[in-house]
Amino acid sequence: MGIFGEIRREFIARPDQAKNQIVYKWPDTNIRKLTQLTVEQDELAVFFRDGRVQGTITPGRCTLDSSEIPFLGMLVDWASGGNLFKTEIYFVSTREFPNLPFGGMIDNVVDPETSLAVALRVYGDYSLRVVEPQSLILNLVGTQNIQTNDQITDWMRDQLLKVLRTDVVRHIVSQNWPILGIAAHTAEIEQETLSGVQTYVGSYGIQIVRLGNFTISIKEADEEALKKYRRDVQYTRLAGGFQQYSVGQALQGVGEGAAQGGGTTGPAILGIGLGLGQQAVGQPAAPAAPVQVRCGACGALNVESARFCSGCGRPLAAPPVTCSACNTQNPAGARFCSNCGQALQAAAPTACPQCGTQSPAGTRFCPNCGTNLQAGSANQGPAGG
Repeated sequence: MGIFGEIRREFIARPDQAKNQIVYKWPDTNIRKLTQLTVEQDELAVFFRDGRVQGTITPGRCTLDSSEIPFLGMLVDWASGGNLFKTEIYFVSTREFPNLPFGGMIDNVVDPETSLAVALRVYGDYSLRVVEPQSLILNLVGTQNIQTNDQITDWMRDQLLKVLRTDVVRHIVSQNWPILGIAAHTAEIEQETLSGVQTYVGSYGIQIVRLGNFTISIKEADEEALKKYRRDVQYTRLAGGFQQYSVGQALQGVGEGAAQGGGTTGPAILGIGLGLGQQAVGQPAAPAAPVQVRCGACGALNVESARFCSGCGRPLAAPPVTCSACNTQNPAGARFCSNCGQALQAAAPTACPQCGTQSPAGTRFCPNCGTNLQAGSANQGPAGG
C-alpha cells in the first residue's frame, strides 16, 4: 500500500469536510492495532459490529489497544494474527443542529364555526440533538442504512408532522377551535408537539430541542370563504335577519351598477320594498312601496299577490298557511298543522236548514236563528226554544 497508506491507517479522525454531518462513518472496517483515534469535543465514536454496538469512546485522543480499551478484545481479527480490529466506526455529533425546515399538509378538517371543510398546512423549523449515539446507530443508521443529514432530518420531519396531524385535529374537534383564530393557540401547540414527538424519536436517541417560526396556515381561497361567512353572519345580525340582509345586498349591487353607469333609476330601487332615504324638507312623504316577491329562478321582482313570475313565467312560491287554532305557520299545501294537528284545508260552509244562513265549517249553532247545525241535529229548533 505504500508509506502514505500505512500513515492513513494509523491515524483516524473525522475529516474537515464532514464536520457538519450528524453521523460520519469511517470508510475502512479493518483498523490496525495501536492506531491513534481522535474524537472531537462535540462528538462520540461508536464501534459497531455484527448488528450490535460494541463500545463507545468519548472525546479525546487514544490508542486503539485492547489492553487499554477492553471492548476492543471482542473486535480482534484473529486471521490477521491479532494485528487488526474488524469493526465499523461511526462519529456521531452531539451538538445541536438548528434551523432544520419542516412543513406539509396536516389534514382536511371541518371548521367548528362555519362547518366548512378547510385544508390545514403547517411549516416552520426545528432543531435536534443526538442524546444517545448508541441508539441512533443501532435503531436507525446501522439497521436502515440512513447516514446522511438529509436522510436523518427527513425522518425526524415526518415524525413531527405525524404528531401535528394528531394534536391539531384533536384540538379543533374536541375544543371547537375556530380555524381563523387558531394562531392564538400556536404556543400551546408548540409545547404539546415538542412533548408528543419525543415518544416517536426517543427510541432513535434523538431529541427535538425546539421549534421556530411555527405557523399554521390555510389556502387563500379557504381563508376568504371563512371570512366571507363570518362577515355575512355579522351583517345578518345587524340587519335583523337574512331576508333584510339579502335586500341590503341587492341595494348595494344596484348602487354599484349606477356608479358604473348602468342606468339604474329610482323606481328600481323603490321596487325592493324598503323605505330607504330621508324625506326632503318641505316635500310630502312618499307613499310606502308595495311589498314584492323575488323569483327564485330569475331574480325578477313581482307583486306579492302574483302567482307566476313576470320575468320567466315560473310559478312563484305559495304563501305559508296559518293554523286557525294555534297560529303556527305551515308550508303551502299542508293539510294538517305541524304543531296541533288541526285540519288546514278550508271545509265547505254549512247552510242553516231553518233560515239558509251560510256559516263557517264547524259552527255549532246558526248565528242568525240559533239552530243547532251539528250532524243529527239539523231538525232541532233554535237554542233554548
